[in-house]
Amino acid sequence: MRRIDLNCDLGESYGAWQMGQDEAVLDAVSSANIACGFHAGDPGVMRRTVQLAAARGVVIGAHPSLPDLQGFGRREMALSADEARDLVLYQIGALWSFAKSAGVPLRHVKPHGALYNMAARDAALAAAIAAAVAEFDRGLILVGLAGSALLAAGRNAGLHVAAEAFCDRRYRADGSLTPRREAGSVIHDVDAAVAQGLSIALHGRAVAGDGSEVAISADTLCIHGDKPDAAEFARRLRAELERAGVAVAALGAAA
Repeated sequence: MRRIDLNCDLGESYGAWQMGQDEAVLDAVSSANIACGFHAGDPGVMRRTVQLAAARGVVIGAHPSLPDLQGFGRREMALSADEARDLVLYQIGALWSFAKSAGVPLRHVKPHGALYNMAARDAALAAAIAAAVAEFDRGLILVGLAGSALLAAGRNAGLHVAAEAFCDRRYRADGSLTPRREAGSVIHDVDAAVAQGLSIALHGRAVAGDGSEVAISADTLCIHGDKPDAAEFARRLRAELERAGVAVAALGAAA
């Protein structure tokens, strides 16, 4: 039976500002990437999100970002390899403290937003992120865009890696994601996004923005928790995957 993980970016509220439908989404996914305070989240939100995930048996991962609360971590910025390593290590440690308090392990690390996209193409930045993960715990899984420099850096650092694909993002012909600033970069139609997720999980391919076919080998599919229909989409996607004979299982789970 085919297996795939469903991950979602969660814990992205901040103070009185509420983002997403975390509790409802957690009922449908197998892995949670929890914001660590640099693009979203605060200590209270981090604690609550860890507890919500743990209560549902959803595995927990750190979702480190560039230090950009105002821009939700989606604006690129220049930083040195040392800066990148340190900010990722800092954020992993912050989330780990809440996971330890809740009595659950930290399973993976997935960079967020601009940091994720920059590391997909920048080998030096990718190596710095992989170094931070390896310094913290070589047992952690590094999640990155399928076919990207981040996965190559993770392997070079001796880490387990997981190739990620996106149901609701339009791909370019080279397998990279269409930047959010471009029209059509996000697939808003739930049916179309579910269809893309199924195509990736079952056949290892998606249709790029130019109409060409892109080969994508994925271990995990991402659901964006900041979308207003995130819970509905998560439920629909999981149901359709299981109907097609694909088992949803968390990263690192025993076969």
